[in-house]
Amino acid sequence: MANRWVIPDIHACSKTLKQLIEVQIKPQKGDCLYFLGDYIDRGPDSKGVIDYLISLKDRDFESHFLMGNHEDYLLKALEQEPDPKKLFSFRKKNRQKEAWFAHGGETCMKSFGEENLNNIPSNYIDWIKSLKHYILLDDFVLVHAGLNFENEDPFEDKINMLWTRDFKIKPSKINHRTIVHGHVPVHIDFINLCIGKKDYHFIDLDNGVYMKNKEGFGTLTAYELNSKTLLTQDNLDL
Repeated sequence: MANRWVIPDIHACSKTLKQLIEVQIKPQKGDCLYFLGDYIDRGPDSKGVIDYLISLKDRDFESHFLMGNHEDYLLKALEQEPDPKKLFSFRKKNRQKEAWFAHGGETCMKSFGEENLNNIPSNYIDWIKSLKHYILLDDFVLVHAGLNFENEDPFEDKINMLWTRDFKIKPSKINHRTIVHGHVPVHIDFINLCIGKKDYHFIDLDNGVYMKNKEGFGTLTAYELNSKTLLTQDNLDL
């Protein structure tokens, strides 16, 4: 059976990501890699992470990519970015960009060597816009943040898929699948608890890769869905 690896929030840590995949996972032909979003911001190399993820399409394994709230931050900031070619546009404040920068967006811009979002090459923006909001497997739902179970159909609320921090699962609405998500950093012991508890209907895999100096945090994780194997990679970027 092919392996199915799930990797949560990378946050611009390209060296850490490459070490996790190339040295620890070592994906083989037919394996699947699922990424849960938040590829950019906080760490030093947002551009390098996206470049590496795009390059995976030429490998012998499958790669699938979800959008995270930090990619959503970027797209919303881009919508409000002034066009320097238009008269007086420089006077307009980009409130969305200010909010994004308050959560690590400035490091993303630095990795591209740009100050104006309009100057980021279109292939990166197109790739971000193409990202999915969720993936349904036979036994799992993969999503960045979670689902809105107050909706008749939880899969209609895309905003909650990117941004929710707390949700109460109603298993019947997802055919009793287990939700695997990131978004909210949790202690490594809690991740292991989620994996080991049969009555838990979710697994939060985000160990806060950028939180290097906080005990129990600061690694990039990968979880293999078939064997329930958890790998951790110490941060090599910060």
